[in-house]
Amino acid sequence: MNKVFVDSDVILDLLAHRVPHFHFSALLFTFGDMNKIELYTSPTVFCNVFYILRKELGIEKAKESLRKLRLIVKVIDSSEKTIDSALNSVFSDFEDAIQYYTAQNHQISTIATRNLKDYKADGIVVQTPEMFLCSAGLL
Repeated sequence: MNKVFVDSDVILDLLAHRVPHFHFSALLFTFGDMNKIELYTSPTVFCNVFYILRKELGIEKAKESLRKLRLIVKVIDSSEKTIDSALNSVFSDFEDAIQYYTAQNHQISTIATRNLKDYKADGIVVQTPEMFLCSAGLL
């Protein structure tokens, strides 16, 4: 089964109904809910998404949205090894480096993000939700 690490922008597209990106994010999570793919993210992503959603939806609605999301997405830990790898990487965006090495350390081969340009390292496929769904034969 395909394992996909979901970055914060894709989650925000879903939970904040951000057009035009909502459609493919919703499809990605629908396939996750149907157990056609396995979706993963990190505690850092949950924190970042909550921070942004609470400003738009309020604290309780943001928490409720994340509770529902948590039923579909597995949260995986980042470790000291992850932080060390991120600190010593060529990534200009430290947060993206953490997400990349978290996925890599958990043998997740794909990152779903709209932020393709900041993921320059080899070893993990970085795709938008639409690109992933097409390459996985789900569209």
